[in-house]
Amino acid sequence: MKKQLILGIALVSMIFSCSTDDTADIIINDNSVTNNTSGGGSTDPQTIFLSGTYTEDLTLDANITYKLNGSLIMASGTTLTIPACMTIEALASGSNVYIAISQGAMIIANGTADCPIVFTSDATNPQAGDWGGLILLGNAPINSVTGTATATSEIASLPYGGNVADDNSGSLNYVRVEYSGGAADGQSENNGFSFYGVGSGTVVNYIQAYAGKDDGIEFFGGTVNASYVSVINAEDDSVDWTEGYSGTLTNVYISNRASDDKAIEADGYNTDFSNATGIFSKPTLNNVTIVGEGSTNSSEAVRLRAGTQGIFSNIHITGYAEGFDFDDEDTGNGVVSDDLQVTGVTFVDVTTKMKNDTTVIFTDADFYTGEGSATGTDYATWGANWTFSN
Repeated sequence: MKKQLILGIALVSMIFSCSTDDTADIIINDNSVTNNTSGGGSTDPQTIFLSGTYTEDLTLDANITYKLNGSLIMASGTTLTIPACMTIEALASGSNVYIAISQGAMIIANGTADCPIVFTSDATNPQAGDWGGLILLGNAPINSVTGTATATSEIASLPYGGNVADDNSGSLNYVRVEYSGGAADGQSENNGFSFYGVGSGTVVNYIQAYAGKDDGIEFFGGTVNASYVSVINAEDDSVDWTEGYSGTLTNVYISNRASDDKAIEADGYNTDFSNATGIFSKPTLNNVTIVGEGSTNSSEAVRLRAGTQGIFSNIHITGYAEGFDFDDEDTGNGVVSDDLQVTGVTFVDVTTKMKNDTTVIFTDADFYTGEGSATGTDYATWGANWTFSN
């Protein structure tokens, strides 16, 4: 996911159509007035259609059915509030159907184990890539720019990044995103959850990305922490980070099919831009279980490249040809400097535990310790009831 793409914001009233519109304007019912600053929403006795840019708070009602029929963008200063137990369907129209929480805006989506909040496709037979996904953009540091400068998201072309490490974009608890990843073109695709420069003031617990076309969860810099993270059947990478991400991920469960890409793809910086700050990504990962489809079927569990650093502990990997794959000299240097380390790891049905494709010489023992001691995460307990699997 490299190229940036400007996507139009469309609202189509139920009176005329339930499909999306490629224009950048929001068309009001009588088709004679355009408005690019107010929220959309078309109502009938059964369904309210949501799209457009909202400049005021939007609170959904659990007694009403909502359907996303375009890009829903919450402008700075607004809050989108979604109660527990809600399922919000998205029109199965691809990339330009998504929810974006702009810099300075917030989302409050707090489900429970018995009543999760679900974003899914409206298709009778839903497929990966039916719609976009959930995008949060914050003011936390990213290494592709310095100071208060911002970068631009590849989907929606919205600004993100800054110097507010504890920036708050709201809270996500017991939230599931299904069948996301609609492609804007060959290079720009939505993820299930996209965190662009999101700060540590944001609360993220119990989230699942299920059956997405692109990455399950991707962090573009920022400092946000996430706990109890489930990614199943992401066709590209399950968990991805870049642009200097430095948060903590605790209790992560990843299940990959052989046809999917990496369980974790980790970049120290975005190689399409630059490492303007000279600082690499360095997240902390605790209690991680990664499950592939066997060493003769699934290729790589974790790819480490572009100088990424990271501190891993209690990592359990099952069923891959390669456990950890290292690319480029900067990544190798992270191992030597102890900025890229694993404490406690268990390999089951893994042919090559560590593959060094860098020019830096280091041994398995330089990278990981405590082999055979890891148990991973207790997904059977914390993933019960609110997650989905096929």
